[in-house]
Amino acid sequence: MTRAYRGPGERRETVESLLSAAAAVAGIGGLADFGALDEAGALDGLGCLTPAAEWSATSPPAVVPPPAGPSRAAPSAYPTARDEATHELQLACALVVNAAAAAASLERLVDDHHIDPEGALVFGCLLHITGRSAAARFWWLFGAGAGSRTAAYCLYLAHRGDGEFRDAVYWREQAAHAPDEEPRAVAAFDDKQLLPDEARHNLLVQWHSGLAPTLPAALENVINRLVVEGDDEDFGAIPRPSPTLVADLGRALH
Repeated sequence: MTRAYRGPGERRETVESLLSAAAAVAGIGGLADFGALDEAGALDGLGCLTPAAEWSATSPPAVVPPPAGPSRAAPSAYPTARDEATHELQLACALVVNAAAAAASLERLVDDHHIDPEGALVFGCLLHITGRSAAARFWWLFGAGAGSRTAAYCLYLAHRGDGEFRDAVYWREQAAHAPDEEPRAVAAFDDKQLLPDEARHNLLVQWHSGLAPTLPAALENVINRLVVEGDDEDFGAIPRPSPTLVADLGRALH
């Protein structure tokens, strides 16, 4: 696995703070969820660590509160804007699939007869985590077009990470744009999580440790078995979610 860059001005956080951030993305419906955390600076303290030699599993690095005010304009700890965007997209995807509504959103995508933007967002994040970045963009476009500002925010980070800054600016504007309609009420969901607890937790542990988050082979194989329809000119092979995808992910490690 490829380690993410850790610069000299390294931020600190604990896995617990990442889990708290994931809990704050419960609705995953728009910028009022993940994106609002970014706009408000709630994610500023997440991203870099003290050197591993300075802490252990029993004494993780302390949370450093984000500095106030102008700090968002402070120099980045990453070598380039592309590196920073790539790293933040990894976090965004890990938070989305950890969100409480992720399973219910994905089930609506495959069960309903109409577009579910949150389900498209979740599926795109699963694809990105499993290395299918182009197909992830297809589903984020689907979600963003249906009103998910969080999907638009993922597109902003994806384009920025690829150095496509003009496209990134467009999607940043879409993510920040107030919806024309009142946000729909978040559908009720049960306690079922999209991924087994250990896998969800490990995504954040890996990211916290400077690794690109990955799923266990058994879970990735569930994604590998999905039907792929055609070979899109822009996005390549695009997996489609199966009606049993959520159930298959839930029992893959048993």
